[in-house]
Amino acid sequence: MTATAAGWSFPDGFLWGAATAAHQVEGGNWNNDWWAWEHEPRSGCVEPSGDACDHWHRWPQDLRLLADLGLRAYRFSLEWSRIEPEEGEFSAVALDHYRAMCAGCRDLGVEPIVTFHHFTSPRWVAARGGWADPATADRFARFSERAAGRLAGELGRACTLNEPNVVAGNGYLQGRFPPGERDPDRRRRVNEVMVAAHGKAAAAIRAAAGVPVGLTLAMSDWQAEPGGEAVLRELRRDAEDVFLEACRGDEFVGVQTYTRTRVGAGGSLGPAAGVPTTMMGYEVWPAALGATVRRAAVVTGVPVLVTENGIATADDAERVRFVAAALQALHGCLADGIDVRGYLYWSLLDNFEWAHGYRPTFGLVAVDRATQQRSPKPSATWLGQVARANSLSLP
Repeated sequence: MTATAAGWSFPDGFLWGAATAAHQVEGGNWNNDWWAWEHEPRSGCVEPSGDACDHWHRWPQDLRLLADLGLRAYRFSLEWSRIEPEEGEFSAVALDHYRAMCAGCRDLGVEPIVTFHHFTSPRWVAARGGWADPATADRFARFSERAAGRLAGELGRACTLNEPNVVAGNGYLQGRFPPGERDPDRRRRVNEVMVAAHGKAAAAIRAAAGVPVGLTLAMSDWQAEPGGEAVLRELRRDAEDVFLEACRGDEFVGVQTYTRTRVGAGGSLGPAAGVPTTMMGYEVWPAALGATVRRAAVVTGVPVLVTENGIATADDAERVRFVAAALQALHGCLADGIDVRGYLYWSLLDNFEWAHGYRPTFGLVAVDRATQQRSPKPSATWLGQVARANSLSLP
C-alpha cells in the first residue's frame, strides 16, 4: 500500500462494493412495522415506500450492473417479515429467494454480505413489544439461525443488526422511527435488548453458516466545542459506545459514517456557519470517515469494514469529490496500520430514504420510479475504476 503523487493504492484483497437494504429497494414489504409507520399520519413520513425499486424481481439485473461496474461486494439485507410472516412460520420461498441472491453474487464473482436486520421488523414482533421486549432478542436469534442455515455455503459475511443505535435513538428517544416513542429510559432498555440480540444472533449465525459475523454501527465524528467535552462523552456513550463494546470478539465491525456531530455545553449543535449541507441536512464532512474508523478499531480491537459511506446530492460531481476525500481519509487509517478490510458505498440505487421518501439521492445508479429504468451515473463508473485499479486518483 503506497501513496504517490498520482494516487493512493489499497492493500491486495481490499473489498470494494455497494450496499442496499430490503425495505428501501424491494417494494411491497407491507407486513413490517415500517410499512405501517409510513401510513401513520403522525409519523412525519413524506411518502410511502410502495414498489420502491422493485429489487425483489429485478435483483439479477442490479447484480449484473454492480459486477459490470467492477465492484466485487454487495451488501443487502433480509426482510424478516417475508421470511417469518407470523411467529414460527417460515417461508421456504423467501429463504430460497435470498439464497438465490447469494448464489447469483457468487456466479458474478461478487461477495454477498448479508444484513439480517436493517431497521424493519415483522408486524407481529412490533405487536409483542418490538425491541423493548427482551424476548425479541431470542426471536431474532431464532430467525437468524433459520436464515443462516438456509444461506450456508453461499453466504460471504454476515451483519446481525444494521445501526441498532439508530433504531433505538430514532424509535424510542426522538420519535422519528417506529414505534415513535420519546423515552430515554426505554431507549436504554432497547439498547440492552439489541446488544443481547447481536450476541445471540452472531453465535447462531456462526454455528449455522460458519462465516465472519459483525454488527454495523452508525458512527459520527464527534467534535466538542469549548465546554462540551463532558456532554459529548455522555451522548456518545448511549449512541455508540455500548454497541462498539459489544463487538469485541467479533470477526469485524461495520462502520457507517456520513458526517460529524458538533457538541456544545448544551448538547448537539447544528451545522456550522459556512459548511455546506447535503439533501439530508448533514454537513458535508468527508474526513469524518477517517475519525470513525480509527475510533471503531481502538474501542473494538477488531478489523473494520466500511459498510456504508456516501452522500445524498443531486450533483454527481460532488459525489465523486466527497467519496474521493473520504477514501483519502480511509487510506490514512490504512497507512497507520489500522486493519480495514473494504469500502462499501451507500447506496447502489437511488432508493426509499425512510421518513425522507425518495427525494434524497444517494445512489450510484438513478432509478426512474415510473419505468424502473436503471441509469448508472458517472460516479458509478468512477468508483468502478477505482475498484478495478485498487487505487485512488484525485477526480
